[in-house]
Amino acid sequence: MLITSIAGFMAALDNLVVSNALPSVQADLGGGLGDLEWTVSAYTLTFAVLMMLGAALGDRFGRRRLFLVGVGVFTASSAAAALSSGIGQLVAARAVQGVGAAVMMPLTLTLLSAAVPAARRGMAFGITGAVNGLAVACGPLIGGALTEHISWHWIFWLNVPLGVLLLVLAPLRLRESTAPGTRLDFPGTLLASVALFGVVYGLISGNRDGWTDPLVLTGLLAGAGLLAVFVLWELRTPRPMLPMRLFRSRAFTGINAASLLMFLGMFGSIFLLSQAFQVVLRYSPTEAGLRMLPWTGMPMLVAPLAGYLSDRIGGRNVVVAGLAVQALGLGWFAVVIDPAMSYGDMLPALVLGGIGMALYFAPAAALVMGSVRPVEQGIASGTNNALRELGGALGIAVVSAVFSASGGYGTPRTFVDGLTPALWVGAGAVALGALLALVIPRRSGMTAAGTPADGRPTEKPREATGTEAGTAHGSPAPAGLGPATL
Repeated sequence: MLITSIAGFMAALDNLVVSNALPSVQADLGGGLGDLEWTVSAYTLTFAVLMMLGAALGDRFGRRRLFLVGVGVFTASSAAAALSSGIGQLVAARAVQGVGAAVMMPLTLTLLSAAVPAARRGMAFGITGAVNGLAVACGPLIGGALTEHISWHWIFWLNVPLGVLLLVLAPLRLRESTAPGTRLDFPGTLLASVALFGVVYGLISGNRDGWTDPLVLTGLLAGAGLLAVFVLWELRTPRPMLPMRLFRSRAFTGINAASLLMFLGMFGSIFLLSQAFQVVLRYSPTEAGLRMLPWTGMPMLVAPLAGYLSDRIGGRNVVVAGLAVQALGLGWFAVVIDPAMSYGDMLPALVLGGIGMALYFAPAAALVMGSVRPVEQGIASGTNNALRELGGALGIAVVSAVFSASGGYGTPRTFVDGLTPALWVGAGAVALGALLALVIPRRSGMTAAGTPADGRPTEKPREATGTEAGTAHGSPAPAGLGPATL
């Protein structure tokens, strides 16, 4: 629990730890809005694109072994980011950080799932969900405090001692495990990587270069076309990176669609809100982070309870409630945001956003892991995390495009003019996620026969034969890991 929580905390923290440091980074290294977007999106993009490959590599070559590789890459690239002397170097280091996180992050759930009995998984995922949610929400506070009182470089140095600690502890406490028969889908990985890069590059560059720019149009059109080719390839290849049959499950499809939209709305909104506290309300980086504490503190208080409730009343209801509450919070922000507003005006929105985030995280993890067979949990975790990170990258690009079309950084008033419609877009995305989450069956998971509880017909995976479907590493299944109890 400690090892996987620290790893998840580092990977989640670096999604938005730079948000409150962006004005200082811009003053020190230069760059415009597009460059600031890339300091965040370079990380989330490589994180999203390579996460399914990271899960597959862990299944093939050993989850503990690849976990250690991911931690090592993440730690080294964090040091490189801290030493950056130009905006290009920082963006490159952030991209490599995303590679390390993509290998490390999806393996945390499979390693934890193999170590925790089925009856306790809801609470275990609740605790890790609280830690991850706290990291995402605390990113602006930690980044702001380090930027103001030391230097923005220290938001990256922070990862180095934590990474070294994991490199020492993981070999001592984690068991090695693999998924027998796993093979790598390099064509599928290449298609997905190039396609997603093209789409996100087009969305981010369109704000700066114009939507009719040849490179922007090429990125958007080629990316969309390659995504279609990727789906066709995955349907035809015998060893797909992302088996399309998983989407026959309403539970798997519903939670992944909801996750993408939740992160799209949340990440894009926090990217601009964390800057609004400084640009519009004139708070220092630390003051801005402290005033977000009602949002950042909720995951620690509510997420373990959300995990407990998901064990008792089902994860779907908790996820839907969380997304609805978060959409309400973002909508509240859009209504009250104004250069002359007081902190009390925005306090209810902060509390609602924190509660909604906390209610989402823990049940979402349990729903993902419970919607597939044990042998498929690695790729399911990688898929969900990839779609969440892709949603974050798209959210920053889409919300920034709306912001640029209606306002800018010139004055507090022009910033608010752009922020208000951007927040409505974020709230709408999260609300749509809540509606899509309703397709998740009330009772999702596996039946005693080893078939999904939502009744979908699906063939048995090629690599899962005999006892392999109930084991994480080719030996007899640990207690609670069989399809019946899952």
